[in-house]
Amino acid sequence: MKIFRGFHHPGIASACAVTIGNFDGVHRGHQAMLALLQNEASHRSVDSCVLTFEPHPRDYFAAALNKPDLAPARIGTLRDKLTELERCGVRQTVVLPFGARLAAQSPQAFIDEVLVQGLGARYVLVGDDFRFGRQRAGDYAMLDAAGQAHGFDVARMNSYEVHGLRVSSSAVRDALGSGRMQDAAQLLGRPYTISGHVVHGRKLGRALGERSAGAHDGFRTLNLRFAHWKPAASGIFAVRVHGLDEQALEGVANLGIRPSLDPNDANGGRVLLETHCLDWPAHLGAEGAYGKIIRVELLHKLHDELKYDSLDALTAGIARDCADARAWFAAHAETRRQTTRDRI
Repeated sequence: MKIFRGFHHPGIASACAVTIGNFDGVHRGHQAMLALLQNEASHRSVDSCVLTFEPHPRDYFAAALNKPDLAPARIGTLRDKLTELERCGVRQTVVLPFGARLAAQSPQAFIDEVLVQGLGARYVLVGDDFRFGRQRAGDYAMLDAAGQAHGFDVARMNSYEVHGLRVSSSAVRDALGSGRMQDAAQLLGRPYTISGHVVHGRKLGRALGERSAGAHDGFRTLNLRFAHWKPAASGIFAVRVHGLDEQALEGVANLGIRPSLDPNDANGGRVLLETHCLDWPAHLGAEGAYGKIIRVELLHKLHDELKYDSLDALTAGIARDCADARAWFAAHAETRRQTTRDRI
């Protein structure tokens, strides 16, 4: 998949079938829309294209109006969104920086400058609640009329439902915020996953619970740090880690801001995903994971973040979380074995 920031690039397709949206989470509703887009692009012999925005428009308005509560919790990072769009077969994604200029752009200017001149749209697919342009003044009827005038087809896709529930980013955020990871996975069509580069931290975890002083074989963690992200989920989770070994590794992870540690430390209150593998791969040694891109599947929420009053209390808490995660994986494995036997 080709990725462009803006549309003034020589490598961008001269014509495309495009869909427009934030695509936060790339959930099953998005996936159904992308499948339809692929089909329509194939019929027209043009590339499929996703037009999306970064930052999220509501993030921009929250900052511009100094009202942080307006910013939505985000399901995924830009990296995760692009990964899922590529997995869905999208040929190119155009990421438009959402700022003052785009916020002030009229609906007609958006059609003329972005869809017609910028992307060469031959087919435009939108959701049933799609609005665009300054103050969300543009709607489907306006887009449809513009398509007739400029020679591109316009289609609208109705809501996608699972067990009577409309699949939406809001529904996924609600499930994640409530710790209902199985419900979130059902809406997403996959386990909720966060990816990123493993970065250096304070290396405090390896000294907690070490077998002997100086062994540094305690609770080693894989740290993913996010400077500007308000995740929809937070807390302690049983997880699986991909990207370090041939097989996925079971672990326990903390997603949040580490309330037990000094708020003035290197993390500085930023969101951090700290993952401890229950069985650390020996071939990695102490430093072998740094710089690698990993994917962490958050499978089951154990509890919310807790504030511990001492490192001893923190060590005991992590040990309990590890034991609870092992117990969950063992019970989950037994359930899978029973299900397999029932099918046989």
